[in-house]
Amino acid sequence: MIKIFGHKAPDTDATGSAIIWSWFLGTKDVEATPYVLGTPNTEADFVLKRWGYEIPELLKDVDADDLVVIVDTNNPAELPEHINDATVIEIIDHHMLVGGLKTKQPINITIEPVASTATVMANMMGEDLATAPDAIKGLILSCILSDTLEFRSPTTTDVDVDLAEFLAGELDLDIAAYAAEMFAAKSDVSHFSDAELLRLDSKEYAVGGTNFRVSVLETTSPETVLSRKASLIDAMTTVASEDNVDQVLLFVVDILKEQATLLIPNDVIKQVAEKSFDVTVSGDDVVLPGVVSRKKQIIPNLAV
Repeated sequence: MIKIFGHKAPDTDATGSAIIWSWFLGTKDVEATPYVLGTPNTEADFVLKRWGYEIPELLKDVDADDLVVIVDTNNPAELPEHINDATVIEIIDHHMLVGGLKTKQPINITIEPVASTATVMANMMGEDLATAPDAIKGLILSCILSDTLEFRSPTTTDVDVDLAEFLAGELDLDIAAYAAEMFAAKSDVSHFSDAELLRLDSKEYAVGGTNFRVSVLETTSPETVLSRKASLIDAMTTVASEDNVDQVLLFVVDILKEQATLLIPNDVIKQVAEKSFDVTVSGDDVVLPGVVSRKKQIIPNLAV
């Protein structure tokens, strides 16, 4: 049996893609089971319920007996501790190639410059996509809308848009109305602690010898998050210590205004903000107009 999973701090694309690919392998008489490496965010939870799926089982680690397919990442830091002990048989992703994974045999790797791993999978399915049940088509559409912020993100390609519009037509869904439901679910973070918010959608990244946890909260209600600014800033020190990183960066992305607010807890982050985004920081936050994508606008620009 093949275990399929995406990255830690699972979002809609990581969670949905594991389910999508396990369905597809099943149509080829290959036994596969989707897993998550943490609690999916509120948007992913909404999407799964909307299309009739349960949250996949939590996978704590893998071992030498496991056959695995990795989706929506190729970064060992975002995967189980003993990933290099397992037999990785395939990687399907849309992020830059990080390196560090070690395989026991030649494998299939598909990484395409599109906005969503689900888009990559739909392309790989070819004509088989037409036979997919509505629930799978719904997951693919949801992953695209999530990762593109309903086509607002600079990661969006014509391939993503055309596929989303096709699937919405198949499902008789209004994209704007459905995306609004998804983003409303994503914006409901009231039951998360400050530490949980800082880890909810985050990736570890090193630049200039400094290890960062780069956290992004995409929301249609940024004021809800920013009202907790003081306690979030206090929690950054604890989270950095517990997660063995030097600094935590929190970008609160306003989906509707297409901008991010970066919290400034100390002089180090102030310097990072000014060097990375050509801004002047005078308080404990700074607005970054047009910045919505961690993959394309945040990570590549980070400087210390």
